[in-house]
Amino acid sequence: MRLLWCLLKSVPVVNILKEVDFYSRFSPSPLSMKQFLDFGSVNACERTSFIFLRQELPVRLANIMKEINLLPDNLLKTPSVQLVQSWYVQSLQEILEFKDKSSDDAEAIHSFTDTVITIRNRHNDVIPTLAQGVIEYKDSFGVDPVTSQNVQYFLDRFYMSRISIRMLLNQHSLLFGGEVKVNPAHPKQIGSIDPNCNVVEVIKDGYENARRLCDLYYLCSPELELTEVNAKSAGQSIQVVYVPSHLYHMVFELFKNAMRATMEFHADKCVYPPIQVLVSLGIEDLTVKISDRGGGVPLRKIDRLFNYMYSTAPRPHVETSRAAPLAGFGYGLPISRLYAQYFQGDLKLYSLEGYGTDAAIYIKALSTDSIERLPVYNKSAWRHYKSSHEADDWCVPSSEPKDMTTYRSV
Repeated sequence: MRLLWCLLKSVPVVNILKEVDFYSRFSPSPLSMKQFLDFGSVNACERTSFIFLRQELPVRLANIMKEINLLPDNLLKTPSVQLVQSWYVQSLQEILEFKDKSSDDAEAIHSFTDTVITIRNRHNDVIPTLAQGVIEYKDSFGVDPVTSQNVQYFLDRFYMSRISIRMLLNQHSLLFGGEVKVNPAHPKQIGSIDPNCNVVEVIKDGYENARRLCDLYYLCSPELELTEVNAKSAGQSIQVVYVPSHLYHMVFELFKNAMRATMEFHADKCVYPPIQVLVSLGIEDLTVKISDRGGGVPLRKIDRLFNYMYSTAPRPHVETSRAAPLAGFGYGLPISRLYAQYFQGDLKLYSLEGYGTDAAIYIKALSTDSIERLPVYNKSAWRHYKSSHEADDWCVPSSEPKDMTTYRSV
């Protein structure tokens, strides 16, 4: 494995590369929201969680570690990417120390929970650190279509993997880490999952916090107009089994974007149209549509909003995970889409240039349908990194069409 040898010079576990190769041969085991919920609320057992995680975490870690090494050499050599890689190596080692421990050893199980919390904290700054590595690479080597395509593919998979690993770590640490098993701030939650997540409350919370930022910067902010449509149980508030922090992350990011666009597009009028939110619950989907009148963006730029390599946002100095989330990296939208897709949902943007933008978050209405979406390292993934950038099979329109009058019939 390229570059991993130098990272392992001070590591006591000599066979870590073999372990990565071994565990990467297995596919991760996706869990449904219902499985998370049932285990945490009915069958919560630290021993059972220990047995599952000491097998599943190495598989998820090893799968994505194999893909890290398929990145361009110059990107792998950046200090930030090497740091992230070292965190993954260290975390895998620490989990593997428990693979031969008896599941009846109470001390080992307690120590495992402490290790899970340590790993979770170690990986707090993975997103901004890896983003810094991409910036370091762009500054030194620029961007070409092949690298941009591969990095986009990798980062979507890497960050999705991180979301899934963090979900497992959070569930275990919240359920079994410490004497207090109930989160006093959210007593009804099962770990990080709320079996009766009040969608409107989370949306309002995201709006208020985004509004505070908008008021600080622009000294004003758009109002919120919210409509709730419950097609399953008319007249009742919309509730769903979900992770409130994931939903909050998505709506907070969309509100920030909508407010900024609205304030800047209507700056000369000093009259700011409200942001309209429609929450609809159907048989299969819960949909949250956030609409602004911030002028929209051209169609050709929509895909760029989800492109990690394209971001032209200011470049902050990375200091702490407690800073504003993803501030300055332009990763807010692509990471939000991954949160939506993690449990088989999605996030889409529909823009009307000159008018405004609609953002739609799709979430599965049934906990049995909300199943983890996990990347798998296999030949298909490997080929994606190795494929060359071929010419498009559609003609590219020229900015200066040919003058047909110069062509004469024979």
